[in-house]
Amino acid sequence: MSAHESDSLVRQARFGADGLLPAIIQEKGSRDVLMLAWMDAEALRRTLREGRVTFWSRSRREYWRKGDTSGNRLRVSSAALDCDSDALLITVEPVGAACHTGAHSCFDDAGDQP
Repeated sequence: MSAHESDSLVRQARFGADGLLPAIIQEKGSRDVLMLAWMDAEALRRTLREGRVTFWSRSRREYWRKGDTSGNRLRVSSAALDCDSDALLITVEPVGAACHTGAHSCFDDAGDQP
């Protein structure tokens, strides 16, 4: 994504009152939904600029780039806002597990629930 395209995406995004936007992370090949996390404008800029997913941690109140400690990285393939511009879909090529538990997806067990 060019600098112009990424700047445009950040400008179009409708962040919530808390300054955050939900980011759904989807695997490019399988189309599996891997995780959901939060981004502010700076996290989105970093993600688009670096090609590696950066989030805002609501609990730690700091940025975290997926894989810096685990080695399980998420390489960005594409990013798109939904029709209301208040949610983001990031398609990635994962290197390793997406979930902090070591599972491929944070939703791997979701189908087991009633």
